[in-house]
Amino acid sequence: MVMKSVLSFGEILIRQQAVGNSFFEKGNNLSRLYPGGSEANVAVSLAQMGTKTSYYSAFPDNPLSSEIIAILHESNVDTCKVSKIGDRIGSYILLSANGLTKGEVIYDRKYSSFSQLRPEDIDYGTLLENIDWLHWTALTPALNEQMASLTYQLLKEASSRNITISVDLNYRSKLWQYGKQPIEIMPQLVEYCDVVMGNIWAANKMLGTSIDESLNRETEIQTYYEYAVKSAKDIFDKFPKVKHIANTYRFMDNPTHNLFYGTYHSREDNSISKIYETNAVIDRIGSGDAFMAGFIHALKNTSDPQQIIEIATGAGYQKLFVEGDFGNGKFN
Repeated sequence: MVMKSVLSFGEILIRQQAVGNSFFEKGNNLSRLYPGGSEANVAVSLAQMGTKTSYYSAFPDNPLSSEIIAILHESNVDTCKVSKIGDRIGSYILLSANGLTKGEVIYDRKYSSFSQLRPEDIDYGTLLENIDWLHWTALTPALNEQMASLTYQLLKEASSRNITISVDLNYRSKLWQYGKQPIEIMPQLVEYCDVVMGNIWAANKMLGTSIDESLNRETEIQTYYEYAVKSAKDIFDKFPKVKHIANTYRFMDNPTHNLFYGTYHSREDNSISKIYETNAVIDRIGSGDAFMAGFIHALKNTSDPQQIIEIATGAGYQKLFVEGDFGNGKFN
């Protein structure tokens, strides 16, 4: 019997970042490049945790694509289903080293191979063969209306095959630029999902759940936990198929500081993780993706609510000490 795998679906990206405080500071003629993208980050961390994982994106047929695919292979990610079409890989420019001083990002994703995909470019039967879990993020339908339609069709096909579906409610205002707001697109997509990860603010923005505008950095952890329970109940009430929800909480007080914890919610249980705090952050990028990978890995391997949220949060926290987009698969 062929062991089924998790399929992570989304755009491959190249991360460009300054070595110093800016790209053009005097004497700085260097920048660093990393392969990445939320869905690829999840795939790599999952594979390193020991979960059989495959990844789908669209790549131009060139040596740079081959090099990125080889890196994914080295991390035990199956890329046999990727498409080779179009002319370019999308990228994003991080305006500080590892996102430590400025988290601002400039996207260069228009006309990328992935963003130009059409629903008819996908053979859904082949793509979903030997898959028991499909993971996607809100970044894909944010790209353009065509990608929103493609995502809808993919989720519909996966649901008809009884494949578990998870979503990360990544909200990036700079990506939603084609005349639609997330609340107009995301609810009809999340209707197909079994697992939702994000935070209480993203859930409000994308799914119309309630939010308390007074919540801030000074809000007590217990208050945030109680509001996460309320937000989760809103999602469970709105989306009957959803079974599992997780939220991340990440706060920074200086460039190398991070306060990090998570909450987990099923229709029967609510849990909060250990509270992590560090003043030694190496790279902020990808910690949410590592959390997502840990969440999927945990749900596939245990039913204990506390263990689920500890694995997910531990994975997200460990990524803070790994340079580049990809995590290392550690969660403790």
